[in-house]
Amino acid sequence: MFPFTYKPLLLGVLCLSFLIPSACSEKQEELNLYSARKEKLIKPLLDEFTKKTNIKVNLVTGKADALLKRLQVEGKNSPADIFITSDAGRLYRAQQAGVLQSIQSSILNKAIPSHLREPNGFWYGLSQRARPIFYVKDRVNPKELSTYEDLANPKWQGQICIRSSSNIYNQSLVASMLENNKKEVVEKWAKGLVANFAKPPKGGDRDQIAAAAAGQCDIAIANTYYFGKMLNAKKDPQQQKFAEAMAIFWPNQLGRGTHVNVSGIAVTKAAKNKNNAIKLIEFLVSPKSQQWYAESNHEYPVITDVEWSEDLKSWGKFKTDTLNLSKLGELNTEAVKLMDRAGWK
Repeated sequence: MFPFTYKPLLLGVLCLSFLIPSACSEKQEELNLYSARKEKLIKPLLDEFTKKTNIKVNLVTGKADALLKRLQVEGKNSPADIFITSDAGRLYRAQQAGVLQSIQSSILNKAIPSHLREPNGFWYGLSQRARPIFYVKDRVNPKELSTYEDLANPKWQGQICIRSSSNIYNQSLVASMLENNKKEVVEKWAKGLVANFAKPPKGGDRDQIAAAAAGQCDIAIANTYYFGKMLNAKKDPQQQKFAEAMAIFWPNQLGRGTHVNVSGIAVTKAAKNKNNAIKLIEFLVSPKSQQWYAESNHEYPVITDVEWSEDLKSWGKFKTDTLNLSKLGELNTEAVKLMDRAGWK
């Protein structure tokens, strides 16, 4: 047994003689990430980040609401440094639950437009998805389409497919309308929209596109990246066929623009590795990372100096609604109540 005072000297001798390599190497830095995005949609970028920085990222994936609940239950003892989820409405819920912390980064503030991030730095958009109108090419004349508001017109009775009011994407769409219109106007619109449903809401966005292509309705509301997935579903020719029967119409181009939302990222309140967490977020909004998002998941970059994928280019450029997306969370409760009153199931 060596006296304690000789241990540093002994360790140095052993390191120099390479007898105990593990004793000489520094412990690798790590980050813990809770992600509501599937592993294949984030892991390649995390691996690239580790190669560049030697910071290992431990990934936990799950359903958005379940991960938020986990953060709440774990509290200050949560191992998570970073939280990724979809939709500004969910990011707002996490902020209100007190599981996020504000961060500041000149890189993030310069790269990401102000409407795509929380004003006080509680969360930042990573990628954009639009929620436009999809129509059956051989049954609808796009010249008859114009705005979200016009979908309540009786001329569309029995022609609209959209998922349920419990879906956060629809809640955020209605919240955006509340920010841009008087409440009574939006409530009247919602009742008119419900009256034009071709069938009771059921299934996800891809189901709405498929229902329209199959003749159950003529118009569907869905997020663009689902359409991209269907067009590229090489192992599912039926999905491709459904998507090929549809086209995108960008609503409200003469007004506020088409509704967009984000998948976003935040540093948790319990983060033990805050500085490295910020490094990862900055890496994820770099041009190379943003290009990967556009190519792999048919989402729009949040930064402006990245070329769109061929699919995104084929859908055309469009004007987007630039209200700050934090408003979607602030108005979520009011939007849900309004949808309930309108009979939107």
